[in-house]
This record gives sequence, structure tokens and C-alpha cells, in this order.
Amino acid sequence: MGNVSSPGVSPDTVAAHMGGFLKRISLTHWILISMVVGVLIGWAYPKESQELRVISVLFLKMIKCILVPLVFGTLVVGIASHSDDLKAVGRLAIRSLIYFEVVTTLALFIGLGVVNFSRPGDGVRLPPPDATSAMASPAKVTLASIIEHIVPKSFFEAAAQNDVLQIVFFAIVFAIALAQVPADHRAPMLRFCESLTEVMFKFTGLVMKFAPFGIGAAMAYTVGHSGLGILAKLGMLILTLYVGLLIFCLTVLLPIALWARIPVLQFLKAIKDPAILAFTTTSSDAALPDAMKRMIQFGVPKKIVSFVMPLGYSFNLDGSTLYLAVASVFVAQAAGVELTIGKQLLMLLTLMLTSKGMAGIPRASQVILAGTLVSFGLPLEGVALIIGVDELMDMARTTVNLAGNCLATAVMARWEGTFRSEPATPEPTASAS
Repeated sequence: MGNVSSPGVSPDTVAAHMGGFLKRISLTHWILISMVVGVLIGWAYPKESQELRVISVLFLKMIKCILVPLVFGTLVVGIASHSDDLKAVGRLAIRSLIYFEVVTTLALFIGLGVVNFSRPGDGVRLPPPDATSAMASPAKVTLASIIEHIVPKSFFEAAAQNDVLQIVFFAIVFAIALAQVPADHRAPMLRFCESLTEVMFKFTGLVMKFAPFGIGAAMAYTVGHSGLGILAKLGMLILTLYVGLLIFCLTVLLPIALWARIPVLQFLKAIKDPAILAFTTTSSDAALPDAMKRMIQFGVPKKIVSFVMPLGYSFNLDGSTLYLAVASVFVAQAAGVELTIGKQLLMLLTLMLTSKGMAGIPRASQVILAGTLVSFGLPLEGVALIIGVDELMDMARTTVNLAGNCLATAVMARWEGTFRSEPATPEPTASAS
């Protein structure tokens, strides 16, 4: 037992054991390791870490190129393969929109509650007017502009811009039309879309192998870019948002999951990898393909996942709507403007409308926030102040957006009576031990 040396162990044996150990580390663990390494690099080398952004951008581009074919293929198969029950699709759409409206409204109320309780804007000085050069330009978002945006001028233009809402609209109409043609014409297109969907899920698996590199680079860039000094200045705002999102998850999402009899621990295990991806990249698009795949494996039928998830990314952005409520009142507090309860409720109604248009707007949250401030006569300098910590807040709100939409698919499946109590069998590649 005291013999420490092992002269009989060859380098090849050590390498084999090391290789076996590395293979046993799951993708989730690699992602967590890369997050820690990325934070350390961003803190120790803030200037050099900015050069790593190209790796995270490359990863995000690989993910985004999956979106259009995956959303189109799954939606067409989900609708057209049930040509005898198109009424069910309409019923699912109505139920989904009602669910989205109720949940996002609760998110707005929670946002208003936490920001009025903590008052993070008190004592914060707004930057001078000339500091707004990097700010998003205000935009007046109306119901008419949102409805007009839903219909694409061209499928290819919508695909090039990764406009999920327009792709959803085109795919739904295309699938309904396909369901109405004779079977001999419908079958080849359905087989094509089924094959396309399967290939894109495999494509997602390949791209996810690059995730630790992309996520590590994204964390290094974020920490190096924002630094730690700005956290002290606006720490109360960040803390208010995180607490508000936590309250929302515990008082809204968790009770909904329990009411719908969704196995919570299994659900959290299913979404952990997409959630980490959403948190580190601050991109809902980046997490969407893997989230759809995980929810199908979790037990939600593919036709519900392919319909509810993309629709939710346009109408069920719970984290973003809560953030807008917090940010709007924060700016008023920083400007020394006391908003009455009536005016805050009017602001809430405005955000209920404008937040539904976020999906098709570049730099959406900043633009919607700027438009809301303009509508209520609040200074736009507040947006310039928030921009400095927007990435840190975007991490949390994007993660909640993802969790809310994943839960929505499971709730709709339970509502439709199609949720499987036992998760689907994993793909052969994932089941290999």
C-alpha cells in the first residue's frame, strides 16, 4: 500500500483512462466549466477578451441558421399530417394566445410591484442629454404595426432575417393549404418536411458540440465589456429584476406546472441545457432548436412543440415584459417623476400591447422601452443609463423567456390531453452510455 510509484503503467494506459474520463463529462458540465473559464478570462484580461467575441458570434450564427428550416418543417408536419382535424389547430391557437396573455399580464404586475417596493431609481443620476448617442431610437409600436408585421412580403426575406413570427404565419397557411390537396400530392411534401425536421435536429446536435467554446467566449466578452464597476452603480436595478423574475417563477410558473401536473424536476432537467445556453448567449434564438428537441423528448407531441414554441417567442416573452415594467418605472424614479397608480396601470396596458411586437424589432427591449418613455413624457437618457448593464439583465430575462415557453408547450399538451406521462425514448446517440 505504501508503494506510490507505478512503473508498470504505460503512457498509453494513462491516456486511455484520461480519454475515458473526459468522455464521461456531459455537455452540461463542459458548458459550466466553459462559463467559469470565460468569467476568469474576462476578469483577468478585459481588453484581450473582446477579441473572443468572434467565437461566440460564430456559434450564434450556426444556431440561427437552424431556425427557419426547423420551424417551417415541424409546423408543416404538425398541421398537414392532421388534415382531418384542422379545428384542433385553431383550438390550440386560441388556447395558447389566452394563456400567453394571462401569463405576460401577471409578469407585468409583478414587475410593477417589485420596482415600487425596492425603488432602485432613487438617488441615481441620469446622464446628460448628449450621452444618448448609443441609445436605441424611440419607436411608436401600435396594434396596427404589429398585425402588419405578422404577414411577410416574401418568405425568403423573412427567412433571411430569421423572423420567426413571419415564418410561423407562412408555415401555418402553407400547411393548411397542403392539408387540402389530394393525398398523392400531399405525401411527397410531407415526407420532405419530415426528413428536413429530422436532419435539422441532427444538425442541432452537431452544433451543440461547439457550445462550450461559444458560451465560454460569450462570458469572457460580457465580463470584459461590462466590468465590475458598473455593477455597483446599478446593482439595485439588476437585483430588483432578478428578484422579480424569481418571484414570477415561484408564484406563476411553478403553480401553473403543479396545476397542469407537469413533473417539475423532470421538466427542469429537460430544459437545463437550453436554459444555460439562453443565459450565457442572451439569445432566445440560440436556445430555440435545442429547447424544441428537449421538449419533444420530455413528452410533448412534436405538433404542439412546433406550434406553441415559435408562437410563444412572439407573444409570451415573460422575462422581457417584466423587465420593461421594471425599467420604465426605474427611469421615472431616477428622473424624480412620481407616477400615480392610474398612470402606472396605463403604462401597464401600453406595455401589454407593445411587448407583443418585440419579436420582429431589432434591439427589441431598448426600442420598446424608448417608445414607452416617449409616450409618458419620461427622459430618454434613462435608456442610455440602462444600456451599460443590459447584457447582465438580458441573461436573466432571456432564460425566463425560454422557461416560460417550454412550460407553455407542456401545459398546452396537458390541456389537449396529449402529454405523455413518461418522457419519450432518447435518440440512440444520446442513450449510449
